[in-house]
Amino acid sequence: MGSFGGVSMTVFHLMILTLVLMCFRTNNVEAQVEPPLPPDSEMEALNEIAAELGKKGWNFTENPCNNRSSWFTPPPPPNVAGVTNNSTVTCNCSFPNGECHIDGIYLRGQDLNGVLPRSLSKLSYLKTIDLNRNYINGTIPREWATMELELISVSMNRLSGPIPGFLGNITTLVYLSLENNQFSGSIPHELGKLVNLENLILSANFLTGEFPLALSNLSKLTELRISSNNFTGQIPDIFPSWKQLEKLEIQAGGFEGPIPPSLAVLNNLKELRISDLHGEGSKFPNLQNMTNMNRLMLRSCNISGSIPKYIWEYSQLQILDLSFNRLEGKIADSNSLVSTQYMYLTGNLLTGPIPEWLNTRDGRYQIDLSYNNFSESSEQASCRENLNLFKSSSEGKNLGLDKCLKNFPCSKDWYSVHINCGGGATTIGDINYEEDEDAGGPAKYFPIKETWETSSTGLFWDTSVSAKDYIAQNVSLLRTNNSNLYTTARLSPLSLTYFVRCLANGNYTVTLHFAEIVNRQNSSFRSLGRRIFDVYVQEKRELQDFNIENEAKGVDKEVIRRIKTVVRDKTLAIRFHWAGKGTTGIPKRGTYGPLISAISVDSDFKPPVANDWKRKMKFVVAAAVSVPCLLLVILGILWWKGCFEAKVSREQVLRGLDLQTGFFTFRQMKAATNNFDAANKLGEGGFGSVYK
Repeated sequence: MGSFGGVSMTVFHLMILTLVLMCFRTNNVEAQVEPPLPPDSEMEALNEIAAELGKKGWNFTENPCNNRSSWFTPPPPPNVAGVTNNSTVTCNCSFPNGECHIDGIYLRGQDLNGVLPRSLSKLSYLKTIDLNRNYINGTIPREWATMELELISVSMNRLSGPIPGFLGNITTLVYLSLENNQFSGSIPHELGKLVNLENLILSANFLTGEFPLALSNLSKLTELRISSNNFTGQIPDIFPSWKQLEKLEIQAGGFEGPIPPSLAVLNNLKELRISDLHGEGSKFPNLQNMTNMNRLMLRSCNISGSIPKYIWEYSQLQILDLSFNRLEGKIADSNSLVSTQYMYLTGNLLTGPIPEWLNTRDGRYQIDLSYNNFSESSEQASCRENLNLFKSSSEGKNLGLDKCLKNFPCSKDWYSVHINCGGGATTIGDINYEEDEDAGGPAKYFPIKETWETSSTGLFWDTSVSAKDYIAQNVSLLRTNNSNLYTTARLSPLSLTYFVRCLANGNYTVTLHFAEIVNRQNSSFRSLGRRIFDVYVQEKRELQDFNIENEAKGVDKEVIRRIKTVVRDKTLAIRFHWAGKGTTGIPKRGTYGPLISAISVDSDFKPPVANDWKRKMKFVVAAAVSVPCLLLVILGILWWKGCFEAKVSREQVLRGLDLQTGFFTFRQMKAATNNFDAANKLGEGGFGSVYK
């Protein structure tokens, strides 16, 4: 019995093992089953789409649905960031009859130079078309309006013309991104019919007109980005319809203030960016119920009054940018902003002492308090690389100096300064350019020279921050003279000031050297970037909407601008400022803001020290020449009068005179006539008195 029981257990174990192996084999076979090909009509449509886009590399002998062929790009490893290239076709094989249909086309970063394909409409089951980061031109085909697309992303291409109103017919759309193209005209009110739309991204185009009120129908909207356009009028007061909104971005959209009070209803906002509003100012908007906010930008919005106390209680806030407004009052003495890694209060009218909690934050935090009216306190803020105090006090503004400059007194007056921005020391002709190799930073003012220093303000949004972000290095051969000045450049995401000190007062010429060494000029999406910024000299805007590539008519080419200015207090401020215009994501996210290659500052007058030296030298030379000449003349006269000959007796002079005929010297005649004694005078002749 026991033996039978043992055999039974052995058989049982063998049966279990056999079943496991059979199941494993069955699953393995099923896993390797090739999915069916899409219908022939869809394969033909893919062929037409490839021709219209200029897409090469698709192998039409392979199955686009097997995820193992030329139709598929494997996802990057989890630890690899920034991968944007993708060439993938996806299929939906869940239909009851076992068919597979094309439901997605992803062609990102392929530099396709064709047009948007009309044949896309032949793929009846297509839900997603992603053609981000290519070189496609033309506009959106009308045929797309017949489709049931859920996602359209054609960002970073060369699409132009007005945004077609027929896009409003694709009511299945959830995501629409037309960012960074050349679309013009107004936003069509037909887009208000996209009732399922959650993401609308129209930034970095040339859109004009007023924002259509019809878009208030987009009640499911969670993201709206309309920055860097040329809209007119005020920001529309339609926020109550967008209560699901989590991200709102209106940087340099062209709008006028004030900020609508209805903004207060957006309690789900996590990120709010509004900047560069024109016209009428406003008070600080009511954001009290937006407790989930983690990124807040209200920059250059002409906001006055004090900063609300609740702002200092936002424990989840990571970035706070309230720079370049007219904010007054004190910073709250509260340390609740424990998550706020970046804080910008630059360019306001804030007063009172700098709170201790700001002054004691370590290098994990970047804080910019420059250009304010803070007062002195018992414990002064120290000079640190993560705390920008440039012109942060009323005393500093009056003097043009800062506490950090105490170690750099002026040793003399300077009449010229030359800086190779972002690069090492170099010599061009007879001009020596100083090195400027400090890494810079998001909120840095740390002077290390007597004659000049930099103040860097701003964070490159939408990208990871590194020290390399603030210095550019050329990526190709420079087509310019004096290339040593242009192989590097200093960058800034917002505001960069070169503050030149110890100058003699008077008129100066500021020479600015530029060359676009980041954006490219080729048949690629990398050539579609637009870098636009302003330049201020002595706080006067001298260059507005300056575009290096346009001015130089290409990349890697120099362009030089000379600006006349006056130095009155021995200081000169040259400030480069980004006002939110242009593109921000080409060739990669975080590419924008001022770029400067080199700076020269030269006096328009001759240095007094040099003039005094020349005058002294002329006097010395004149004296050295004239004095010997005068002495020679005097000596000649005295010699001619015989003053240097020894005195001898009359008899010695006349000795042997009876034997001499012809010419006589004056001395001989004087001796012979007894010094022309009247007793020896014979009379008057035709040439005067005659003596014996």
